Amino acid sequence: MNLPNKLTIFRVILIPFFVVLLLFEITDYDKWIALAIFIIASLTDFLDGHIARKYNLVTNFGKFMDPLADKLLVCSALICLVELSKIPAWIVILIIAREFIISGFRLVASDNGVVIAASYWGKFKTTFQIVMICLMIADLESLYFVTQIVMWIALALTVISLVDYLVKNKDVMKDTGK
Repeated sequence: MNLPNKLTIFRVILIPFFVVLLLFEITDYDKWIALAIFIIASLTDFLDGHIARKYNLVTNFGKFMDPLADKLLVCSALICLVELSKIPAWIVILIIAREFIISGFRLVASDNGVVIAASYWGKFKTTFQIVMICLMIADLESLYFVTQIVMWIALALTVISLVDYLVKNKDVMKDTGK
């Protein structure tokens, strides 16, 4: 198993520790440890892809697990933040629905032999979601308005990236008569 795949597995392993520390009071520093774990896990997402592409270590396992690990991390964090009343459930539902729609779209494309690369809108969306989650975990009163602005930008980018993705790849859904 190569380094990028090990980083992906490490990210998945970090998720339960992150969730437990975020949701349960074990120490006085739980949220800060959870935030550190989330940041480390998010950095491994960037790092594994960078290493895989740079050193030609792209594998089928990585193609499957990397986006899955990313979605598990972000969705786990968002669901925890709903539980902690830091973000409205409807926003999380929209974000998770977008992920399901795109994943389904990619499956259909894959069945048709088409690989759909991530767009810049999707990358901006992910970046803003990660920053939003970090701000919400930190929960600093002095950054309340910044957190709200980042949340709305993340939501807008979620919708924009979905529309962009669907428009650019609408031919994938056409019935080929097979």
